[in-house]
Amino acid sequence: MQTTFEQLYKRLSKAAVQNRLAQELQSIGQTDFDAHQLDCLFHPEQHPPVWRIGPCDCGRDSACACQDVCLFDALKQDENGNMVVDKDLCVGCHACVEHCKGRKLVDSKDILPTMKDIHDGTRPVYALVAPAFINQYSEAVTPGKLRTALKKLGFAGMVEVALFADILTLKEALEFERTIHNDRDFMLTSCCCPVWIAMIRKIYHTLVPHVPGAVSPMVACGRAVKQLVPQAATVFIGPCIAKKSEAREPDIADAIDHVLTFVEIQDMFAYAQIDPAACEDDARDHSSRAGRIYARTGGVSEAVESTVRRLHPARGVLVQSVQANGVPACRELLKRVQDGTVKANFIEGMGCVGGCVGGPKALIDRQSAREHVNRYGEQAAYPTPIENPYVIELLNRLGFETIDSLVEHSDIFTRTFE
Repeated sequence: MQTTFEQLYKRLSKAAVQNRLAQELQSIGQTDFDAHQLDCLFHPEQHPPVWRIGPCDCGRDSACACQDVCLFDALKQDENGNMVVDKDLCVGCHACVEHCKGRKLVDSKDILPTMKDIHDGTRPVYALVAPAFINQYSEAVTPGKLRTALKKLGFAGMVEVALFADILTLKEALEFERTIHNDRDFMLTSCCCPVWIAMIRKIYHTLVPHVPGAVSPMVACGRAVKQLVPQAATVFIGPCIAKKSEAREPDIADAIDHVLTFVEIQDMFAYAQIDPAACEDDARDHSSRAGRIYARTGGVSEAVESTVRRLHPARGVLVQSVQANGVPACRELLKRVQDGTVKANFIEGMGCVGGCVGGPKALIDRQSAREHVNRYGEQAAYPTPIENPYVIELLNRLGFETIDSLVEHSDIFTRTFE
């Protein structure tokens, strides 16, 4: 009887976490398994963020929407009628996985290469946690306890990506000040959701000039860690599959080595028999409210608006924002922007309903997650990055002498959209 993908994934992932992968591979030498599945698990970077794990005739089934639901035309039929995923077109929006009746599509898994880097011991491996992380592993798991739990897995440390959301908020606020001068100007946020950016670049390309050249907080965090610790490996942890695709884009592939979901980390804790709630609380507090609320819809707009007001309280043109939740709503909003019927100067889109808290690999429902994010934001010592001394200290360590230099010469936080 052939080993299923889930069985293979669980066996090898558990063995990798427990540092006995070589022995486990020997034990399955005679087992009937799919070599393609094995290659996906060992080399996820060579495959799209969504994998086909077996033959399926969804292409012949008009009732199956996995091909039709893909906004980016990444699913095609091969000569046998099976659905195949185009690595160059797939952005990891996860819609096809949810709609495939054959259940032959799964999201990419990065546990094996991550644990290889950890167990090799040749470089420190840092966990970079998305702003949506708060209370994902129960309300008893504080950020400090999660940091300790991740260190027990072998990570050298944990960095909250919200601190870099602070920096990108500041950058976008400065961009807003420089580019928005009247009611005809508008700006599309560039620094959060990879599905939103992919829609603009691949479908609504005429809007690209309105997107400021900024990397995402994930990329900013990865690059900063590697600049401060040149030999480091970086692992982003969040609720998103699309981040696995973003991390491999050629112009920003220098930032992140692996991307794990909250679900993958939960599996790793279970395999290592680590209870995060029982861990010691390694409490540290670096991000402002602005960076923490990036995890939910409207957070980016609110963060940029509050920062613009803080930079210049008497500014004539203030942020007038509009947001969209989920791919259909984002598509509709971008059509309206293109048609000139949107009366706003700051446009925010989130590929998941509710924002990142509604991501496909979140562990709790999006409403509860939103409430946790809002509460965590209110607990922040600083309302915006302007007041946050950690932002200024970090920028100085990265070579930025002034805040304005974030816009003037900021290779580490900038990318060119085409």
